[in-house]
Amino acid sequence: MAQITAALVKELRERTNAGMMDCKKALMNNDGDMDKAIDWLREKGLAQAAKKASRIAAEGVVAQYVSPCGCTGVIVEVNCETDFVANTDQFKAFANNVAKHIASANPATVEELLEQKFCDDESKTISDMISDATVAIGEKISVRRFARFQTEGVVSTYIHMGGKVGVLVEVACDEAGKNSDAVKEFAHDLALQVAAAKPEAVRREEVDASALEKEKEIQRAKALEAGKPEKIVDKIVEGQIEKYYKEVCLLDQLFVKDGDKTIKGLMAEVAKAAGTTLDVVRYARFERGEGMEKRQDDLAAEIASMTK
Repeated sequence: MAQITAALVKELRERTNAGMMDCKKALMNNDGDMDKAIDWLREKGLAQAAKKASRIAAEGVVAQYVSPCGCTGVIVEVNCETDFVANTDQFKAFANNVAKHIASANPATVEELLEQKFCDDESKTISDMISDATVAIGEKISVRRFARFQTEGVVSTYIHMGGKVGVLVEVACDEAGKNSDAVKEFAHDLALQVAAAKPEAVRREEVDASALEKEKEIQRAKALEAGKPEKIVDKIVEGQIEKYYKEVCLLDQLFVKDGDKTIKGLMAEVAKAAGTTLDVVRYARFERGEGMEKRQDDLAAEIASMTK
């Protein structure tokens, strides 16, 4: 029998997009013959995923998982081709399994994730699971990105509109804070705030320097265009940048549930009530399909092609 090398399995996988274990099995059953192995996979329905590999998958969901201890949280964007599939229980269950696996296995990158054995079934890699789901569901499926926070404090997630937006936040606190319902509620409100207000940084020091300089240039040009005297332009720009910080910095934003409070003020209030110290460490916000090419369906062209 021909030796089934890893390179041979890899080549078959690249040509068919079938799962690694299925590719190995196909080669073993066909004495290492590549063409016969491809036919074998097609006959078994395992190579269907390859036909879908070039399609656009910009729909899907942002799924979340928080470990039972509350110390590890994950959000992951899993894409498919249509909103219809994104709303099915089967697709959502798959996305949730991927989120759970990321929390458990701690991959550094999407590429590493794809090669890992699934935490609940080591007979399959995540890549195998994607291929299986692509065949079962009938659309191209891909894992685009994920964020995983592990902390001594508290993590919280918020999923908006059934997975169109997902947020993960990390809050630093002591042991008293970890056990406080008020702190947990604050972390959840923080995630909701990020979803709604789209901050660009947690605090002022983290604002992108080039974005800040560009804003200053815009405000200076506006002041001069409005005919403001040169000697007061710097003061005007300073005031406008203060407003800019309140828009883009999470801690400076007004709380979406109570416009009389800033997030920084709310945090101090909760910390005092809970008898702890709090700090917002970081956040991740994913909006499904942002920055991706969207599939454009031309119904008239589709109907015309069907009638030819």
